[in-house]
Amino acid sequence: MSVNQSRQEVLLESGNNEIELIEFYLGSQPFGINVHKLREIIPFDEAKTTHIPECLPSVVGTFEVRGQSIPLVDLNMHLNRSPEPNAAGEERKVVMVCEFNQRVNGFLVDGVNRIHRISWSDIAPLSSLIENYHPRFTGSFSIDQREILIVDLEYIITEIDPEADIVGQQVATDEVPDDSGESVVDRRRGKKLFFAEDSSLIRESILSVLNSAGYSNVESFVNGEDCFLALQRAMEGNQGDGVLPVELVISDIEMPIMDGLTLCKRIKDDPASGSIPVVIFSSLISDQMKIHCDQVGVDGCISKPQIGQLVAMLDRLLL
Repeated sequence: MSVNQSRQEVLLESGNNEIELIEFYLGSQPFGINVHKLREIIPFDEAKTTHIPECLPSVVGTFEVRGQSIPLVDLNMHLNRSPEPNAAGEERKVVMVCEFNQRVNGFLVDGVNRIHRISWSDIAPLSSLIENYHPRFTGSFSIDQREILIVDLEYIITEIDPEADIVGQQVATDEVPDDSGESVVDRRRGKKLFFAEDSSLIRESILSVLNSAGYSNVESFVNGEDCFLALQRAMEGNQGDGVLPVELVISDIEMPIMDGLTLCKRIKDDPASGSIPVVIFSSLISDQMKIHCDQVGVDGCISKPQIGQLVAMLDRLLL
């Protein structure tokens, strides 16, 4: 099953605050992921699997896809689910071949159903109480009286591969003063930034890295709508002295209520805020997604977890 046609259809409507989610099954429980993470769905073939000793129990090994070996993760096992018949009562498993964070991974599931096109406003975020335990889900939506949990594949991969994690990354700082006598860190401290990211773990990690690099004047938001409303209030309160109250906005793409592309489009379409640079920091960055970003006026985009490249882009746009 190919998703290229579906992805092209979405590309024509950047910034409309809609998302396409593919529904898949683990046993009888439906789950979902963003179609933009999905390359293809292929039947699982044990003959194409190479089991690797001393891996985590949920890491099956490597799986051959078109001559390429990719890591294969058993989602049932990683989510600590007990085996049960899938929704169709069949035993034929499939592999979802996914690409995000500039990596390709396979995820073994019990079956797929269909693609749902919904608004980000239809996605219910997890409660803050549940999110404190860093679950492997980012939210849920309801279709035909069924609640479908959205799986956080990025978080799952960081549990398996620490190198894919933003947490703990450091950015080198330059204390050498320029001609004005200010160091780069001092100049960074003078910049006011807004930052939208729905994951509390990633949000706090990025804020920590930005702060250590000198970008300490950052206000964060849990979705694009909260960020845009705060930006509107800041612009309305501006005294008209020519100095923007917010000098740059950083945003993830995937967020409940309002996604990052819609946030950027709203900012750029408003004459009062249209000149504010917007940087997208997302696991979804690819050649196709860069077309999305260009369509809504994004000034720069960086793929997670390249936090060092993010700081370098901020410097280029602000300093």
